[in-house]
Formats: sequence, C-alpha cells, structure tokens
Amino acid sequence: MREYLLTLCITAAVTYLLTGPVRKFAIVAGAMPEIRARDVHREPTPRLGGIAMFFGLCAGLLVADHLTNLSEVFEKSNEPRALLSGAALIWLIGVLDDKFEIDALIKLGGQMIAAGVMVVQGLTILWIPLPGVGTVALTQWQGTLLTVALVVITINAVNFVDGLDGLAAGMVCIAAAAFFMYAYRIWYSYGIEAAAPASLFAAILMGMCLGFLPHNMHPARIFMGDSGSMLIGLVLAAGAISVTGQVDPDVMKLFSGSERNTVHQMVPVYIPLLMPLTIIAIPAADLILAIVRRTWRGQSPFAADRGHLHHRLLEIGHSHSRAVLIMYFWSALIAFGALAYSVNSASMWIVLGVVALSAVGLVLLLLPRFTPRAPRWAERFVPPRYRRRGAVAVEAEPVPAVGADEERVPVAAGVSGVNGATAVGPRSRAR
Repeated sequence: MREYLLTLCITAAVTYLLTGPVRKFAIVAGAMPEIRARDVHREPTPRLGGIAMFFGLCAGLLVADHLTNLSEVFEKSNEPRALLSGAALIWLIGVLDDKFEIDALIKLGGQMIAAGVMVVQGLTILWIPLPGVGTVALTQWQGTLLTVALVVITINAVNFVDGLDGLAAGMVCIAAAAFFMYAYRIWYSYGIEAAAPASLFAAILMGMCLGFLPHNMHPARIFMGDSGSMLIGLVLAAGAISVTGQVDPDVMKLFSGSERNTVHQMVPVYIPLLMPLTIIAIPAADLILAIVRRTWRGQSPFAADRGHLHHRLLEIGHSHSRAVLIMYFWSALIAFGALAYSVNSASMWIVLGVVALSAVGLVLLLLPRFTPRAPRWAERFVPPRYRRRGAVAVEAEPVPAVGADEERVPVAAGVSGVNGATAVGPRSRAR
C-alpha cells in the first residue's frame, strides 16, 4: 500500500507542478478558443491541461517501475506498456483537437485505434463471468470488439461530462478511488497478482486528477481539454479491462458450500461486470441522453448543445460550485455503493443506506425549488434571499432616472442573474 501511495503522490506532484507552465504555454500557443454558446465560463480560458496530466502519468509509471513490489507488475505483465502506448496516441489526438478543433469522426477513429493498440499489446478482455453460466471464454474477435467498445464508451462519457470547472477530474477521481479499493482487495485478499496492474492504474489516475484539480476548480485557470478528458477516460477504461478480462474467477475458489452461499460469495466475481458501468454511470447516462436528444431533433449525435446534466442543474438554480458538488455526490454514491455491496452482499443495511442517501440526493437536486424563509424576528440576521417577500427589496443608493417617468425597480432575490445560475448569468434555454 505504501508504494501505491508513493506513486499516487509523485503523479499528483508532477501534474500539479507542470500545470502552471503548461498554462503559460497554452496562452502563447493560442490554445484559448473563443467562448461558445454552450460554454458556461465568461472569459477565454487556456486548454491543453492534458499535457501536464500525461507527464504525470509517465512519472507515475516510471516511479512504479523502480519500486520493489510494483516493479513485478512490469516484469510479469505487458499491460503498463500497452496503457502508455494507447495513452500517448489518444493524448496526441487530444492536443491537436485542443489547438485546431479536428473533426469528431477523426477523433472517434483515433479512439478506436488507441484501443486497438492496447489490444495488440495484450490489454484485452479474455473472458467474462456470467451469473448462472460461469466463466465464458471469448474469441479473439469478440474480446477485441468488447474491449474497443468499452474504451470508446468510457472516453466519450468522460468527455461529455467535462462541462464545468473541476467536474470531470473530480468525478473520475472518485471513480478511481472506488475502483482502486476494489482491485486492491482482489489482489490483497485473494492473492491474485493479475489484479495488481488495475490497482496501479487506479492509483496513477487518482494522482493525475488530484494534481490537476487545484488549477481547475471554479473559477478555473486552465481546462484539461480533450487532451485531458480523453486521456483519463482511457486510463479508467484500461483499469476496468484489466481486472475484468484478465482475472480468472476460478482462481478465487468461491464455488463451495450451499447454493445460496455460493451466490453471495460470487458477488465479487460479478462486480467487475458492473463496476465499469457504475463508475461512469453518470457520464454514461449523460452520453445516452445527449445522443437521444440530438437525434430526436434531427441533429448529429456529435453536435454540441446545452442540454447536459450539469447545464440542467445550472438552469434550475444551482450555483456552479453546488452543481459540481451534487454531481460528486451521485458519483460517489453509485461507485462506493457498488463497492460496499461487493464486500457484503447479504447486508440489508447497505441497501438501506444507499436508499437513504439517494433520498438526500433528490432533496439536494430540488433545493433551489424550495427556498426556505426565515421567521420575521430572524430576518435581519439572514441574507435577503431568505427573507419574506416584503423584505426582499435590495437596499441601494438612489440612481438618477434615465427618463422623466422612469424610476429604479428593486430586483427580487431568486431571479436568474442574482441568486440563480450565478455562474453564467441570465440565458435562454438551448433550442
């Protein structure tokens, strides 16, 4: 565990220290596109943050290769080299897109090629465990298609959710933390060394995100761009493929006892099928909804709009920071809920806890719709937005009228541009 922690800290430090110089380079290189209709920031912000994240990935792999225990991962498996090859290719495509805005179909082709590069070097799904069937071996073509599909879906899901400051990096960091705990448990508790690469990938991914987040929190000084979002999406997919398709469920020796006990004991085997879905559940749902919404309007699935989940949170009145925290909450609930269920699937308290936290999440989502009002005796101690309607007017110095019959009209709290959607101000819904 100490070597994983050291690798994480080195990756985070390198990413954090390089992000500042990369920001200056992005400004000089002109990687500051004009603000688009779907953007929520007000000032042009440099991209290319993925450059610092890629060098953080390289530093993490280099350090791990020189550590006593983690060096065995490089000796016994070719997966770290496969990850680095695919990451370098997808990162290069992302850098070109951040600078020159390449076509979406070209990016899709590059994602498939990067996934194919990893497959050629051995990072692929060899078998999948199915409930009631057991371990099913896949042919070469089946494994390749399933691997490429998982990589492409994960990359685009993370790319789609990268719409608010700190959102993609924070959500992926939460997912990587849950995935690290799962993979490390498989490696440490069951003694399965094939899960070690997935643990390493998750630790490095956490370091990349943690090192970049201080520069990317609202108001962001730099964006990761496609060079960063596609990179962390590929690393996340690589960890899921490693632990899903490389760890043989038969090695866990869980097929013992009564049928009911065997079903409960086999939950850790089935979780790899669900874990890649749970850790990207929110981005994947956003991806599916975006495709359906755009095709329903007769648009291309790759056309940009302002209908993503984070845009909806801003429109109903959440501030920028609150919308990001709500997305963090749901990501953590889904990922760690699945992790807890894999540890003890027979516990009803886990299910009840997830249900209770889901209710809390729904309340947080609807919070702007129900603005609390303080009692009259406490109105002088609370902000104007929590006072009753008679005391809502904003006190200000008189302003000379423009016309003879014009006078200053006080603005009520809760109106868009004052207390609602403070990140972007008044705006109309995308059509």
